Amino acid sequence: MEKDREAAVTHSNPQHGFGPGHRHGMERIQFANAEDKQEFQKYPTKAGRRSLSRSISQSSTDSYSSAASYSDSSDDETSPRDKVQTNSTGSSDFCVKNVKQAEFGRREIEIAEQDMSALISLRKRAQGEKPLAGAKIVGCTHITAQTAVLIETLVALGAQCRWTACNIYSTQNEVAAALAETGVPVFAWKGESEDDFWWCIDRCVNAEGWQANMILDDGGDLTHWVYKKYPSVFKKARGIVEESVTGVHRLYQLSKAGKLCVPAMNVNDSVTKQKFDNLYCCRESILDGLKRTTDVMFGGKQVVVCGYGEVGKGCCSALKALGSIVCITEIDPICALQGCMDGFRVVKLNEVIRQMDLVITCTGNKNVVTREQLDRMKNGCIVCNMGHSNTEIDVASLRSPELTWERVRSQVDHVIWPDGKRVVLLAEGRLLNLSCSTVPTFVLSITATTQALALIELFNAPEGRYKQDVYLLPKKMDEYVASLHLSNFDAHLTELSDEQAKYMGLNKNGPFKPNYYRY
Repeated sequence: MEKDREAAVTHSNPQHGFGPGHRHGMERIQFANAEDKQEFQKYPTKAGRRSLSRSISQSSTDSYSSAASYSDSSDDETSPRDKVQTNSTGSSDFCVKNVKQAEFGRREIEIAEQDMSALISLRKRAQGEKPLAGAKIVGCTHITAQTAVLIETLVALGAQCRWTACNIYSTQNEVAAALAETGVPVFAWKGESEDDFWWCIDRCVNAEGWQANMILDDGGDLTHWVYKKYPSVFKKARGIVEESVTGVHRLYQLSKAGKLCVPAMNVNDSVTKQKFDNLYCCRESILDGLKRTTDVMFGGKQVVVCGYGEVGKGCCSALKALGSIVCITEIDPICALQGCMDGFRVVKLNEVIRQMDLVITCTGNKNVVTREQLDRMKNGCIVCNMGHSNTEIDVASLRSPELTWERVRSQVDHVIWPDGKRVVLLAEGRLLNLSCSTVPTFVLSITATTQALALIELFNAPEGRYKQDVYLLPKKMDEYVASLHLSNFDAHLTELSDEQAKYMGLNKNGPFKPNYYRY
């Protein structure tokens, strides 16, 4: 019978479902006949045999992305801080995993450029004028191929740049190597410790004979470090550009306290960032990150999404489309009402936590998921964060003697309770999509173009245009960023006639909406 021909697998771990028992169990296999054994022995090594048993699940992480960059296969465990590396010009002003991976990184960057035509167009239009000549930009963002295109655009426009990573897991090591090879001082590698993270930021800022006059930040950590450790640099900066909810919140706090002594541009709340990066990007990347890490089937799963802002809307839309049963939590009655109208049940997390298969946070707040709620989750519940910071899930409380941590894949931990219950924690509560997968290049082109224009605007603004406060990107620039990307879709804008423009009280060339308009 067919059943008799199947290999009888004995698991070394009694847990069933998604878990490490499947992997360990392949070490002891009984074969029904010689043919099966002969087929298995085509993979002669232990690693090869394991790859046979995990061919499907492993394929989800075999990618030249931030989820599994070239360096993931490296056996070199030496900290980059302990290495002495030089690029082809003899410079050692960088700290990356392995500068010899630069060729692979250059290919990644070239691929990204193909889908970032608007940013490349901006580079070609403005590089003759060098609008950032004299700008010394220190940046702290995710270091990916798409970010590299932005950095090289800023350099082409005349800027000097020094760069570090805003997330310890999102760096593509080969891309960091490619930037270092071209002469950009980069201090970042995938899998940094907390100490490494702050050391890299300090090396970026504290450079002999070089002082930053512009800050490009994602999350506010760089701005906070400069403000606290290098107040003279902070006071002399021409401007700050910030692209995350967390970082913008910190800037407004500084402004409210009267401690923001430079103008800052809030890119996060620009329309092109909110609607495209936060909404459309997360709508696609949430699925990518979850599939690569867990191979989960979404149909019929009970999911709670904490927060129904633009990121939450994107996540809910994607999960609902694949058949998940989605509910949301919200503090804002407007967002909650939007969720109701979109067909989602609005709940308190404590009301549903025991039934959930998947818990996703995207609020920008802290302690959204507490230890008490983690204790009440059912076996196999997947927990992840789509917000910028790792404060939303109380991960620190899980590092306690009674709980066991088991790493089952890159960025996937099983946290095991004394009774055998397992919670699947992704990226240790850090940003899921950029830690565990990638995000669509085209959307990042929109955000990167917005960042570049914000830097150009702040650096070249006449004295007095911007005071020591937080500003939104001018509406005209938002529209310009959008217009640069329309050619990708062969889209043709309708033009107002003189009569129509007069009737509406608009300039024919924009802006077409007032600042208070909600898209």
